[in-house]
Amino acid sequence: MTTKSSNSARAQALERRTLSAEVRAGNDLLALRAQLHRAEKEARRAPTPAPSRPRTQQAVKPQRVQELAGIDTDEFLLSRALRQLREAVYDSRYHVCPHAIQHARAEGFMESDIMHVLLTGRVRAVYTEDRRWLVCGYFEAHGIRLPLHVAVQHYRDGHIDIVTAFVPKNPHHIISRARLAVLLRYDDEKVKAKEAVKGNKVGYKGKGGWK
Repeated sequence: MTTKSSNSARAQALERRTLSAEVRAGNDLLALRAQLHRAEKEARRAPTPAPSRPRTQQAVKPQRVQELAGIDTDEFLLSRALRQLREAVYDSRYHVCPHAIQHARAEGFMESDIMHVLLTGRVRAVYTEDRRWLVCGYFEAHGIRLPLHVAVQHYRDGHIDIVTAFVPKNPHHIISRARLAVLLRYDDEKVKAKEAVKGNKVGYKGKGGWK
């Protein structure tokens, strides 16, 4: 009797274990199905991203020949001008004109940015008749790299004047002689003030206003 009862107890325990394992497996299967169902619903709700189109960069238009009249871009002259420019800067034989300071304040760069361009940039054009060089380089503002062009007047004794500096609209083009002259002439203009003539005093007959 004892052996039969022990065998039946073992069989019942084994059945209970098997049943609990089946229930656990069924619960796991239901949980897995629920997860798959939720994932399918989220996938249906999410909008399909639009296909990205590759951006095509527009080619830079070639500069007109008329704009390069009187401008020399010979490599030998450019390298010699760059050497003379660096020597003048290293020897402190330079002067920053008010035009460059005004443009720096108006366009958001500093005098140190101008000097950085003179030391790291390159001479792209030589204005032979005007004895000027166009130095092109870059400066950083709030982590953004922007182009900066500097016009330099050079003299026979080795001194240079930093005539003006500006952020170009098209950094790949060389500013023409006429446009540079207009730019400098506009900077040289001064606002003319005219004092108004006072009219009749207060208490006297008349309009008593400003003429």
